Amino acid sequence: MTSVSILTISDTRNLKTDRSGQLIASFLTKSGITVNDRQVVIDDIVAIQSQFLAFEQTPTDLIITNGGTGIALRDVTIQAISPLLVETIPGFGEAFRRLSVKEVGTRALASRALAGFNVKNQLCYCLPGSSGACQTAMTHLIIPEFKHLLFERNK
Repeated sequence: MTSVSILTISDTRNLKTDRSGQLIASFLTKSGITVNDRQVVIDDIVAIQSQFLAFEQTPTDLIITNGGTGIALRDVTIQAISPLLVETIPGFGEAFRRLSVKEVGTRALASRALAGFNVKNQLCYCLPGSSGACQTAMTHLIIPEFKHLLFERNK
């Protein structure tokens, strides 16, 4: 059975008010994936990396973050997570931005959505914090493709 850990990066949300994390968990649960853990941390490189590395030490197949992928100075998720990925999947970010342009126009260019594998070969996704963006990623990219990506990685 596939399992996931979800990390929300936000200076204003907590587990009760984290709509995007709840949405991601709902999509995954409906797809038969077990949610191992859900946490919220502030937009801080050390806080993000600490929780990500804690998730990495658990028997989870997927780690999904949401929030902090924009270009604002406080958005540091990509700076925090990129060094922890041993291989990225450039097509994910490209496909996500292509889909997002249809929904939000050229504002999608500011998204630095990312996917890749960490040292434990866990499939990792970094999504924007907006619920709409998370729904787009889950519906069109993650749910349809994660099994194939894990299969290919573990051949």
